[in-house]
Amino acid sequence: MTTALVLGGGGVAGIAWEAGIVTGLRRHGVDLGTADRIVGTSAGSVVGTLVATGADLEEAIAHQAEVDTGPPPAVDMNEVMQALAVLFDPELDPREARRRVGRMALAARVDHYAERLAAVGERLPVKEWPERELLITSVDADTGEFVVWDRSSGVPLVLAVASSCAVPMVFPPVEINGRRYVDGGVRSATNADLAAGARALVVLEPLGDWTPRTVLEAELAKAGAAASYVVQPDAASLAVFGENVLDPRLWGPAFEAGLDQAAALVEPVAAVWS
Repeated sequence: MTTALVLGGGGVAGIAWEAGIVTGLRRHGVDLGTADRIVGTSAGSVVGTLVATGADLEEAIAHQAEVDTGPPPAVDMNEVMQALAVLFDPELDPREARRRVGRMALAARVDHYAERLAAVGERLPVKEWPERELLITSVDADTGEFVVWDRSSGVPLVLAVASSCAVPMVFPPVEINGRRYVDGGVRSATNADLAAGARALVVLEPLGDWTPRTVLEAELAKAGAAASYVVQPDAASLAVFGENVLDPRLWGPAFEAGLDQAAALVEPVAAVWS
């Protein structure tokens, strides 16, 4: 393996923005889709699957904008903040923190959003694992164990993606082989350490403004790439994201924001990727 693309979480805005960045860079001659390893977490699992299966990103986002027109999920911010407080508690062992958040997710009354979560995977234009290396992250809600799905896991791609997108307190955990799983972002918004062994590493981090820098810095150190570059939303993209990254009205605007931002990324990303 020589190149790795890491795609982080970020809701509807993150999916569309990442797709816009990848599409925009391609238009300028830099194709992140050639990555030897693609790591996808939450929103990144959707984009990673689209990239790895050779889907037309612009067409896929346009389709989402056409069919996903309902209101955003109603989120209880008190519950979300409680979960975040557990995850970021420095006195807790990380796995124990994930286990506690998983239990909170299992108890949350959000089953009415199960169909909406399932649609994330069902709308993928290709629903079979690609031959190339695609890693999708998730967390066992009962034990807090970090899980990485790939084509050898024996898990349908659609379920793997849905489990990675099962944001605690927003969507219900996803059952796979009798166990229940939540968003891979419970462990990390990027999980960039899964790119270990890559010479060149590019990370797209939609939630860079909301997550501690020390986490990603530690992951990059573990990955040990000779060259790496992290892309976060610029000021214009953040303005588009607004306060609710789950809002379906962001499909088109966030994609366009990614396209626009990509123009300024060509040189630094190409320097790493080449």
